[in-house]
Amino acid sequence: MTHIITHPTPAMPLTAGELLPWVVFVGILSLTTLYFVGGEQGATSIVRGNTIHEFVHDGRHLLGFPCH
Repeated sequence: MTHIITHPTPAMPLTAGELLPWVVFVGILSLTTLYFVGGEQGATSIVRGNTIHEFVHDGRHLLGFPCH
């Protein structure tokens, strides 16, 4: 009876070129989320009405943004 022992190959670290698109994507997504939670109301409103404001209302208070 023969047992074959295999060793996993070490994971190669990501290069800056492979990581950069993900960093940009997460950065844009984070800034967009921060805008809609913190600034989407009043004069800077992109979406008409109170739909976005009401959708993120509790998150706005949780993060310390005033809205009343």
